[in-house]
Amino acid sequence: MKKIYFYGSILGAMLTTAACSTQYDPVADYSDVTEGVTEEQEEIVFPDKNAVASYMTTLYDGKMRGRQEHWHLDKLLIAEAHSDNAYAGTTGAEVVPYEDNSIEGSNSVVARDWDRFMTDAAYATKLIVNIDKVADGSLSQSEIDSYRAQAEIYRAMIWFDMVRLWGDIPVIKTVAGNITADNIEDSYAAYFPAQNTELEAYQAIEADLLDAVQHAPAGNSADKTVLSRDVAKALLCKIYAEKPLRDYAKVIRYADELAAAGYDIIDDFTHLYGVDMTPQEEGSKNLKATPLELNTKEAILEIHYPSGSGNWESWMYGRSLENWDYSFTWAKWITPSRDLIKAFDEAGDVVRKNESIVYYPCSWSNYYPSDNYAFMYKCRSGYVSNIKYRYADILLLKAEALIQTGDLDGAATIIDRIRERAGLGKLPASARSGKDALLNAYLKERRLELAFEGERWFDLVRLDKVEEIMNAVYAKDSGRHAQKTPFTQNSYRLPIPQSVLDANDNLVQNPGY
Repeated sequence: MKKIYFYGSILGAMLTTAACSTQYDPVADYSDVTEGVTEEQEEIVFPDKNAVASYMTTLYDGKMRGRQEHWHLDKLLIAEAHSDNAYAGTTGAEVVPYEDNSIEGSNSVVARDWDRFMTDAAYATKLIVNIDKVADGSLSQSEIDSYRAQAEIYRAMIWFDMVRLWGDIPVIKTVAGNITADNIEDSYAAYFPAQNTELEAYQAIEADLLDAVQHAPAGNSADKTVLSRDVAKALLCKIYAEKPLRDYAKVIRYADELAAAGYDIIDDFTHLYGVDMTPQEEGSKNLKATPLELNTKEAILEIHYPSGSGNWESWMYGRSLENWDYSFTWAKWITPSRDLIKAFDEAGDVVRKNESIVYYPCSWSNYYPSDNYAFMYKCRSGYVSNIKYRYADILLLKAEALIQTGDLDGAATIIDRIRERAGLGKLPASARSGKDALLNAYLKERRLELAFEGERWFDLVRLDKVEEIMNAVYAKDSGRHAQKTPFTQNSYRLPIPQSVLDANDNLVQNPGY
């Protein structure tokens, strides 16, 4: 049986208080703002500009930067350890199923991610719905439009991750009010929503982004932490590559618009995630591991972690370079796979391998000998940014669109640019011999270029390569946990958390779970 909680209205509480005093003067004691409701008895969410600014600070700092556990760490578990790029790393019972393909609806990581995604989407929706109703009228129309657009981009980011993970998801564009005895029947659907189809979810994402492109702040080359119109364009490029909305002309269009705005790959790949490592003091292992570069022309959206607000993920994947031995007593998440290491070696890709993988001695030997253990290296310092979107990803998606629309030479030219930046030669003639050959070469290039950036699993799903690649990797990668179940079309989506299904009869479990 569902538990439904009833909340007395703010106005009712005030009237009760007033009845206790003969000195109460509602006109003198309460304005529309201080009372908390408008003359139409609508709750005031944002009394003034300062309240909106504070809300946006929480969105940027508290949500984007402070809650990277689900949108970055868990995404890497899914996109890397659930693919051929990595092993789970840690031996936790909730983590290993991503490696051996035995994920169930009872998995606590699945439940955590669903809950936090839904919570964060609701946070954005609250601003989107109420930004027009700032009580004191202190916001200009351009400020209203800008705030709304940034929240729309944030919500679109969340929904995009969710729809790729679960397919059909609830797309909630309203804010549910308090439940009363009078509205309980009408409120049920708001509190226990049904799923929208995958296509409907993508259409909602598209609508948010198309509005945001018109009103979001312009991109700023000196600050890539803002949810700008360029971020919206990058997301539009990515969603139009996906099956439900597939439109390769628009992939190319938005990639080209970003190029026209000044985005490009930087000359030195090592500056994307590299740090300046100098000892904090003479003879110390603890380093001043500060970023070599921030806000490069390749970064579209990055989350900065300045001193005093460090990226704690750095010690979840390997060593904390600032504090050499900190939390280095237990097995880390996202251990690079032998299959990925072999792919780097076969390609002769020294530059990208060294920026992606590092070897340290440790006290455990779950996947490698303890004296030479492989660790993910793209998050190596507490002060290194998480790059959410970068132009190399977008440029390669343009190459994908060109392949799929028959411009093989144009696609090969792009892939060659990416390879040459990594110190490799141009694609061999065999890779240029036809569409299928070039598509396979392209997929290999994305794998090496974007390793440990949360793209591999989604690439396999988008290009219908999951069964072919994942069902074969266990036999050739001796380090992986044994496969529990084969990958099928049902594997393209995660299970809906069982706890969510138990609470909401309007949700339906994904096939195969």
